[in-house]
Amino acid sequence: MGKYFGTDGFRGEANKELTAAKAFKVGRYIGWYYGKNHEDGRARIIIGKDTRRSSYTLEYALASGITSSGADAYLLHVTTTPSVSYCCRTDGFDCGIMISASHNPFYDNGIKIMRANGQKIEAEIEEKIEAYIDSEEDLPLAEREAMGNVVDYAAGRNRYIGYLMTIPTRAFNGYKVGLDCANGASWNIARAVYEALGAKVYVINNTPDGVNINKDCGSTHIEGLQKYVLENGLNVGFAYDGDADRCLAVDEKGNVVNGDHIMYMCGKYLKEIGQLDGNTVVTTVMSNMGLYKALEAIDIRTEKTAVGDKYVAENMMANRFVIGGEQSGHIIFGKYATTGDGILTSLMVMMTMLDKKMPLSMLAEEMKMYPQCLKNVRVKSKPDAQNDPDVQAAVKAAADALGDSGRILVRESGTEPKIRVMVEALSDELCEKYVDSVIDVIKAKGHIAE
Repeated sequence: MGKYFGTDGFRGEANKELTAAKAFKVGRYIGWYYGKNHEDGRARIIIGKDTRRSSYTLEYALASGITSSGADAYLLHVTTTPSVSYCCRTDGFDCGIMISASHNPFYDNGIKIMRANGQKIEAEIEEKIEAYIDSEEDLPLAEREAMGNVVDYAAGRNRYIGYLMTIPTRAFNGYKVGLDCANGASWNIARAVYEALGAKVYVINNTPDGVNINKDCGSTHIEGLQKYVLENGLNVGFAYDGDADRCLAVDEKGNVVNGDHIMYMCGKYLKEIGQLDGNTVVTTVMSNMGLYKALEAIDIRTEKTAVGDKYVAENMMANRFVIGGEQSGHIIFGKYATTGDGILTSLMVMMTMLDKKMPLSMLAEEMKMYPQCLKNVRVKSKPDAQNDPDVQAAVKAAADALGDSGRILVRESGTEPKIRVMVEALSDELCEKYVDSVIDVIKAKGHIAE
């Protein structure tokens, strides 16, 4: 990870770590960088944003930087991350930008940059952008008719909605579906898709005001949707995050169905219909041991990547695999998209339910989750805490004690100043014990941030 860019773009508190001045320089660089590939120097760059109040400031700053470098900025306005990816790969854009901090609170924001194929840009380009942000170097400014245009491109979002509607092979008539839009980017998209497909739609948290995105709602606070599904007798509920690139589900009994469950049931379904290319599901190291055991039992192989859906996507593209993702709900269906797409994921779950004629609870119960405990610790320095010899010794001691009946994983957050400590074991008590054994050492060594 670089100084500014982590596993999911340039992330930080708006007007603090992520300022309009830095966003302007990001726009300046990519407008110039991608313009080099054109005879007239005029690159085409598409921008989307979520519902955070600061997203408007960053959108204007990015567009100003892009156009001052001679590139054209196409505005999708409030939309989802996967819609930006879709427009990149279908409409001939040189790159795309999504302004969002995903599942983070409203005061955070981020800049995600995508290649022409809709995947996140290479680390090498991120490093060049970082170097430019911190340098005194200036790039040539476009003058007169060479200056770029700002173009309204809301039509691109509408085409994306139409594309989603074409994916299911049958209508959702008779199904009562709940959607938690997290007061985020999906608020004006998800309902339209489900209503067009014939479902009876129940929507919550779809009144964004700039500061309520992800607040006690969406995929990070799914308890509200659990209650809503039960109170309204719904067949299924889906919870998205702020930029709708992830999805978790709630079955008809009110139980949470996470990304590992979704990868299992959809991977199995794709194999049954002869569409699981490579007979492989790609996961990150954070997936539950129960997923691997369940997939092994039905003769589906797995590959593990580092944490981050960009690494899953890279593995899938390199090997032509068709499904992969994260327990958090970032699921990539390679036949339809090159990045995680929450609404698409929910459609694939619906297709699995309809084609197999089974409720979600029955599909999910085939995979047994190992007890898991994950705690996040805010630290002064992620590398210092991670590399402390005493912390490493505590991690090794826990791993030795767990043996083959569990595992421990300690890693740096790619988007926040936190260390994540995760343990899987045969009981909740053991998970808690070994997570706390490591966190206690992190605290004792003075790494905790005030």
